[in-house]
Amino acid sequence: MLKVVINGDKCKGCGLCIEVCPKKILRFSEKINAMGYTMVECTDQDLCILCKSCALVCPDLVFTLNDGKGGSE
Repeated sequence: MLKVVINGDKCKGCGLCIEVCPKKILRFSEKINAMGYTMVECTDQDLCILCKSCALVCPDLVFTLNDGKGGSE
């Protein structure tokens, strides 16, 4: 089963993904990445409908879909 994977090291914390998520399961994390930005995190993978809205709007390409076996989309 595919799930959304967020590369927090690349995230610049713009929040565009949070705004477009139809399930409202993305939020700003309390973690800061190596670049000094507040990263985005998914609060509940089980609620994700894999619409890819987050990936489409992200200017830094931090989102991928992964099957947990090393394969990705």
